Formats: sequence, structure tokens, C-alpha cells
Amino acid sequence: MRNDRRHPRGGRPQRGGGQDRPRRDEARNAAYDLMRAVDERDAYANLLMPRMLRDRGIAGRDAALATELAYGTLRGLGTYDEIIAVCSDREPYDIDPPVLDAIRLGAHQLLRTRVPAHAAVSATVDLVRLRVGVGPSRFANAILRKIAGRELADWLPIVAPDPAADLVGHLAVSYSHPRWIVAAFLDALGGDADQAAALLAADNERPKVTLVARPGRAGVDELLAAGATPARYSPHAVHLTEGDPGGIPAVAETRAAVQDEASQLVAVALTRVPVEGGDTRWLDLCAGPGGKAGLLDAIAAHGVEGGHPGGAHLLAADAQYHRARLVRQTTREAAVVNLDGTVPAWRPAAFDRAMVDAPCTGLGALRRRPEARWRRDPRSIPELTKLQRELLASAVEAVRPGGVVAYVTCSPHLEETREVVEGQSGVEVLDAREFLPEVGDLGDGPYVQFWPHLHGTDAMFLALLRRL
Repeated sequence: MRNDRRHPRGGRPQRGGGQDRPRRDEARNAAYDLMRAVDERDAYANLLMPRMLRDRGIAGRDAALATELAYGTLRGLGTYDEIIAVCSDREPYDIDPPVLDAIRLGAHQLLRTRVPAHAAVSATVDLVRLRVGVGPSRFANAILRKIAGRELADWLPIVAPDPAADLVGHLAVSYSHPRWIVAAFLDALGGDADQAAALLAADNERPKVTLVARPGRAGVDELLAAGATPARYSPHAVHLTEGDPGGIPAVAETRAAVQDEASQLVAVALTRVPVEGGDTRWLDLCAGPGGKAGLLDAIAAHGVEGGHPGGAHLLAADAQYHRARLVRQTTREAAVVNLDGTVPAWRPAAFDRAMVDAPCTGLGALRRRPEARWRRDPRSIPELTKLQRELLASAVEAVRPGGVVAYVTCSPHLEETREVVEGQSGVEVLDAREFLPEVGDLGDGPYVQFWPHLHGTDAMFLALLRRL
């Protein structure tokens, strides 16, 4: 796929002869198979790769190499396809997809890893010969040798548009994002090209693994003792620099979990807003898969030092049955129901606080899902924003006058964030920054927008609304 376009499926290629086949390189074969699964079956890389490595017994350095090659290549497709087009004198979608994916893997090794050029070319050509055939391997060899003739910094002026003439196109090719996403990020950043470039670069980096210690069930000290390091903002967060989170007892027992720091902070902010009168009835309207619900459930039940005293009860709802099941696995005291938040089963004004973690484009978490940027479709936004408005209105109706609603998206797209909130009547928009004093660089308010390049988190949006 070249920026916004998918490649048509190719026919079955001829296989090469058996006696000259090279030895299998398990790491590169795993990366290649993941690429093919993403293209052919719309597989999710972050779900398939761990299972593939486990099933094939690939571990240690080979597992790290396979993961880096696959994820890095998927992130960099937009840039690599432009370079491949120049070197092959044809559009990437005119190249047989099994061959193209291998060339992309080779391009990533040549341009963004420390793999020596001769090794990257040789290993990729061997892969094509083994998996596709001798003829295609010669074609791949010719393309890769041309790519190897320049560093990435020398290729970009050749393949990327002049920023003075086409800033969006320049950023799209240079940082391997579809044009429409680059344009949306620029809008959200007020047209600041430097900030947009920093954001796009951060999208291409692997995110830290962040854990949450659920209050009353696990403490940060327990996770630090298990080898984690302190996080930057959330009082419940730590970072895990190595190892499997599932090997930590608190995580295995669901007393702690993997959760981005911004995802924690939007839940924390909701619990910090003062409300007059009763404060025991909380609602999570779109609770699946359960990260925010798990933290809200713990704070509601047990409270936090210097914050909410506890003694509240959470009702967690999700319209999808399988997501509601996941919420049941992450919560302890919460009541979990499988129902559509736009058609609520509860009476109006039944709750004191409500969370709307609305379905969205997910543009704020592209660094976690390397293929996601190529699958998102701007044509989905009108339908999503309609749903977001309906869910927000339902949440506002669900809380009593004086109650508080947190509207959250994992997207900075203005149509999904500010424009949705600004269309909601009967509320006072609170300055959300006041409830996250530990976090800097939050802009002018009243909303909070987290950014990967500024905060090291997903690009989570938060609005806090009080019902009038």
C-alpha cells in the first residue's frame, strides 16, 4: 500500500527449485509471514506476532529482530513505497504483493536499522528465492541494490514533495503517514509544522510499556520491586523496560495491568472533580475492553490518598458482548452490563459521574498498531462523530444536575474532539487542566490533549463537563 492505497492481490507465484534453496532465516520469515497476514487477512500485527513467535519457538534476539523488522516495516510503508517506485520504475501496486512485502522488509533493514547493507540485501534475496522463486529474487536483488546506494536522509529529498509547495505531502512521505492523517494532526496542532513533524516521528517509535497499579489491590511500590521504573505523571503508573508484564504477579492476578499513562490520567481527572451532594454512583458508558473501567472501579471502591475517599460503585456498560466480557475480567466490584449506551436502561439523572470513552478513529494510538494508519478511512468519521454525539448526550442525561461527565477519545482529530463537545448543550465545560496539575504542556484549555512527542503517551483527548 502506498500511502492511502491498498494493493490488489497478486496471483500465486511460481516456486523456485528445491536444491538451491537457502537455509530458512526464522526471524525474517516470521516478519515476512506477519506482513503477508496483515495484507491478505487484515491481521492485527500486535495480536498475531506474539502468538507466531510463541508457536514457532522464536525467542531472545531472534524474536526482537522479527518484531522490529515487521513493525518497523509496517510503520514505514509510505516512505519505502515511494523509494521502491523510483528504484523499480513502476508503482508498488504493480509489483506482486509477496515480492513487494519482501522488498519492503529489505528496505527497512537498509534504511532504518544497523544491519549491514550486504547482509540486508543477501538475506532478503534469499527470502524471496525461498518463498517466491528465483526470477523474483533477481528482481528484488536489483531493487535493493539501488536502495542501498543512498542513506534515508539522501532519499527523502528525492521522493518527498517540497515542503514549501506541499507541506502535507512532504510530511506524509517523510514520516510515512497517509495525507489525511497528517492534515488532521496539523489542524489539531494549529498548523505548527515543527510540532507535527515531532508528533509524526514519535508515532514511528515503539511506545513504552506502562503498567497501572489499581488502588486497593496493588501499589506502585510492588511493581517497582518487580523491576519497573517510575512513570512521569500518573500516581498509579510505572514503566516496564524489559520482560513480560504477565510474569509480574500483580498483573497476572489483575491487580495491575498494562495501561497507557494518558488512559490512566483521564480516569484520574474524572475522579478529582468535586461534586456536591452524593457521590456514590458512577457510570462507564463505553467500558470495553476495560482499562479505564478497571481503574475507576478500584478508585470507586477503595479511594486514593488525598483524593476520592472511596465507597462508590461503578456500573460499566458496553454494547458489544465480547468487550463486556473483558470488562468483567478487569473489574472486581463493578456491575458490568452488555447494553447500548445510546439506548440506556437506567433512569435519567441516576449517576454522579460518567465516563464516555467514545469509539473513534484511534489516531492517537497509531504507534501501538503499526498497520492501523493504513487501514483507517476518513469516510468513517461522519458516522463516528454521530455516534460520539449520541453517547455524550446520553451520558449528560445519565448524570444528575451538578454531576460530571468525562468525554474521552484516543484521537486528536478536531471533528471527534472539540467539535463534538461544543455541540453539547446543558453543560458547563470545566478547565480539565486544573485536575491534572502534575502534567505540563497542556495548552490553553479548557480541554486536555495529550501528545506522544510532548508527554510520551497516546494522543488522548479529555473534556470535563458539569451538567447544569
